[in-house]
Amino acid sequence: MKVMIAVTHLLGTGHLSRALTLGRAFRDAGHTVLLVSGGTPAPQLNHDGLDLFGLPPLRSDGTDFSRLLTESGEAADETHLQARITALQTAVTQFAPDVLITELYPFGRRVLAREFQALLQAAHALAPRPLVLSSIRDILAPPSKPSRVEQTQAMVTDFYDGVLVHSDPLSTKLETSWPVSEALAQKLHYTGYVAPPPAGSHPSQAGDGEVLVSAGGGSVGAPIFRAAIEAARKITNMRWRLLVGGRDANARIAELRAHVSDAPVEIEPARPDFRQMLNHAAASVSMCGYNTALDLLQSGVPTVLIPFDDGKEVEQGLRARSLASLPAIEVLESGDLTPDALAHLVERAIAAGPRAGSDLNFDGAAQSVTIAEKLLEARR
Repeated sequence: MKVMIAVTHLLGTGHLSRALTLGRAFRDAGHTVLLVSGGTPAPQLNHDGLDLFGLPPLRSDGTDFSRLLTESGEAADETHLQARITALQTAVTQFAPDVLITELYPFGRRVLAREFQALLQAAHALAPRPLVLSSIRDILAPPSKPSRVEQTQAMVTDFYDGVLVHSDPLSTKLETSWPVSEALAQKLHYTGYVAPPPAGSHPSQAGDGEVLVSAGGGSVGAPIFRAAIEAARKITNMRWRLLVGGRDANARIAELRAHVSDAPVEIEPARPDFRQMLNHAAASVSMCGYNTALDLLQSGVPTVLIPFDDGKEVEQGLRARSLASLPAIEVLESGDLTPDALAHLVERAIAAGPRAGSDLNFDGAAQSVTIAEKLLEARR
């Protein structure tokens, strides 16, 4: 079957990373995949073996997701936005998928509602009409008002055959962050967590005995990096490695290096071998995005989580608190972030670790393929 996945990452790269993992699972099962990406390029992610179709890129203005910028930082005008809509409509019409998957929408990306709705309308005009699924993570941004729940339910009812919830219901159900009506419950399919296979050992043992400090692939995490440099002066018996993401990584690295002096700290851009490095690290300090959380759970590395909460974001805080009961996982709220607090929790996590392997289901990508195949077959 032919599968089209539509995804737009606006700040970090987690949404695209998860969509790529999902796309590879469909490809490995023998299906043809077209991944349509509407965010800025993310060369650090593995795109091998997948056909990618790029829309005119967009990104958010930092944590202001209501203001959309082009790749060069200009406000996206109507011409830019209309070009994206036209490209989406053309892609779905020419590719004519058997299965169309929209990542996050309609549970999020409301700022892009016009283009997603145009995509869905074009898909429903095809003959035969593709199976239409929404792909959502374990925890969503809770709706700010009842009308958003009603609007989402209406879109699911009118356009979607099912919702793939990439979570293990034994750990986190959708109700944790989103109201689930009886009508919505009938369309939910829990897949397990969408994670790539566990990373093996690093061929050069990179990260061995280090504290790895990361903040995903976006231009965020500056307070974490600054606190880590000072915390490293308090724990001098191991090296701290800061992995800095974002389009402006080089400029941010230069600014941070000016503060290192004699601290046992190395700073470099975010690395594609990060998951392998976790298997050798003494500890990890990070935010708590979906993909990062899964990497940490799979590796068992002692962990300090500092949930991202800029712009009233609560998703990562909910996820971090759900993991806090596990051994060797410490949670530090951003408002409590100081070098002393960070150093203390790193030492406490290391003393409690490493953590045993998790019993949670990480086979969500393959399970998503099976669910889509069964739903499509049931329609025929």
